[in-house]
Amino acid sequence: MTLDAEKGGTEAEALDFDTLVARHSDFVYNVAFRIMGNPEDSEDVAQEALLSAFRAFDSFRGQSRVTTWVYRITMNAALMKLRKTKAARATPHTSLDDVDLPDWTRAPDKEGINSELRTHIQEAIESLDPDLRAALVLRDVESLSNTEAAEILGISVAALKSRLHRARVLVREYLAGYVEALSA
Repeated sequence: MTLDAEKGGTEAEALDFDTLVARHSDFVYNVAFRIMGNPEDSEDVAQEALLSAFRAFDSFRGQSRVTTWVYRITMNAALMKLRKTKAARATPHTSLDDVDLPDWTRAPDKEGINSELRTHIQEAIESLDPDLRAALVLRDVESLSNTEAAEILGISVAALKSRLHRARVLVREYLAGYVEALSA
């Protein structure tokens, strides 16, 4: 079985499963890892996403790049796995106007602190609701545009911006005590 690569206008030849895996597996695994946070679940998600992409390639309409389409499949697979494995968490109801955010202009410059900060940031991201986490990862970790991220998540750009803002505020709240301790 081969994939008709002409659909997206991005690749010249047909793709078989081995080619799909060779071209996209690192990318898919990295996306899955950013969402899942652990290698085992990331491997499961990557495998499921690549199989789903291969099986559904006939339905690919070519309205986006193949990479964008595979990215969306990966995000959906990761979010489905998160929903299955984790109990639904209620998003805290805080007024965004009442949040006191610390001044982060004095970034720590010691390697040990940077490593510790990375760990705290990853924990903060993992604490987010899956929909907020996906928005944050796509924009701030993977550096996609608002349009690309919204397309992958199947939401409007306005909805993406709302989720992204909420995610950033919650990550800042999560990290506030740690950052304040560094500043002291």
